[in-house]
Amino acid sequence: MVIKMNFRLPAEWETHEATWIGWPYNKEDWPGKFQPIPYVFAEIVRKLTEGEQVNIIVQNEQHQKSAVNILKKVGADFSQISFITAKTDRNWLRDSSPFFVKNDAGDVIPIRFNFNAWAKYKNFKFDRKIPDVISKVTLKKLVDAIYQDKLVTLEGGAIDTNGKGTLITTEECLLDEKTQTRNPGFTKSDYQKVFEKYLGITNIIWLKKGIVGDDTHGHIDDVCRFVNEKTLLLCIEKNPDDENYKILNENREILQDARLENGSKVEVVELPMPEPLYFEGQRLPASYANFYISNSYVLVPTFNDVNDRKALGILSELFPDRKVVGIHSVDLVWGLGTIHCLTHEQPAEIK
Repeated sequence: MVIKMNFRLPAEWETHEATWIGWPYNKEDWPGKFQPIPYVFAEIVRKLTEGEQVNIIVQNEQHQKSAVNILKKVGADFSQISFITAKTDRNWLRDSSPFFVKNDAGDVIPIRFNFNAWAKYKNFKFDRKIPDVISKVTLKKLVDAIYQDKLVTLEGGAIDTNGKGTLITTEECLLDEKTQTRNPGFTKSDYQKVFEKYLGITNIIWLKKGIVGDDTHGHIDDVCRFVNEKTLLLCIEKNPDDENYKILNENREILQDARLENGSKVEVVELPMPEPLYFEGQRLPASYANFYISNSYVLVPTFNDVNDRKALGILSELFPDRKVVGIHSVDLVWGLGTIHCLTHEQPAEIK
């Protein structure tokens, strides 16, 4: 039996109070390519400040000075920027931040899930404490997502929601028991109970796998995203010789029968994939689906690819009330993540 908390996980397009981001510093995340990365972050922050507050986590005073210097160069609006000093490991705040839900009164409440660095890396002791940092800054008390007497492990990039009770994810990420195991022994039923209690989810759409090159082992935010309450944007690979061809076609077949929380069929819009991107022989998780929806913009990763324009055009039609712009991400994706991975929205309290 699930104890009702009457929480609701808002959709990303709902109004934000702020966006959280961690200023880059760990050169191991972009080996040999770190130099341009702060400028990519600065361009993202500059766009975000046009419509909302941006809370930037920095390591220390010197790190903040470096960030300020670069943000000044790109013309960011400092009246919309706050700096928070806290130690972090890797700075992919999509995954290490708390999930912000709303209760029946419209209050925003941070939900803490466990973070174990995608069950892959060892350096996460500081990132695991990011929910405490955010709780202290926002003056909002954390609620721990406890199930069977344990804190449940979950990353923000593993799920996406329409804000009405439907959530989409992959079996590869959440049910894997061999490669990168988040919650050993968990079944779909276990996740249903957790998501219903803490995120207000009544309906889960399970896809099979994520894209090749994704070291998170199946995050949904490189594959398929909600763009409104009834429409999913799904990555499709047209080249039958590409490793993603079969994976993404299988997901398309699943969505043909998928239903929303009210029983209606999901509307699916196809999004092209860029040509395969490699660096030092490694396939990178380049995907247009890793866009971020802010109050004023939809920021879309681009890859010097012929499909950049197509992807931006599709998203422009789906978000007529926002400016859809590309952020050059050829260097950024060497960190094995792009725009959605490094941002996390804090919903506004609208009473």
